[in-house]
Amino acid sequence: MNLNTEQVAELLAGIARSQQAIIDAIESESGGWRNTHLLPKLNTASNMRLATARLLDIPSRILLRSQGRIPMDVATIARALEEAVGSTAPVATKPLSAAAPMAAPVVAAAAVAAMPTSETDGELGNFFDT
Repeated sequence: MNLNTEQVAELLAGIARSQQAIIDAIESESGGWRNTHLLPKLNTASNMRLATARLLDIPSRILLRSQGRIPMDVATIARALEEAVGSTAPVATKPLSAAAPMAAPVVAAAAVAAMPTSETDGELGNFFDT
């Protein structure tokens, strides 16, 4: 059996939908589980520090995007797969990580709000000056 990129993208989208159903069931049983436990682990698994996704990171990125309002569509998944495998050159105008906004966890927003804004606000002000 030979699968093309579009078929693999549809398969990954379907798997993400089934995982999302399980996540929704857990969230309805114990509210706050998604933001407290799932999103920090999912951010780590999706390795968002890399601009272009590795093949290993794509399933986690798909599931992370499905936590937001707009899940990743099949065309975007197919493009990510092609970029990860290297069969086509990455799109120069818009990298995959900037294609659409990712769902940011509440924990990350609180951490950004707590960061010092100048050198005198916190202990990390002189950290990068050394």
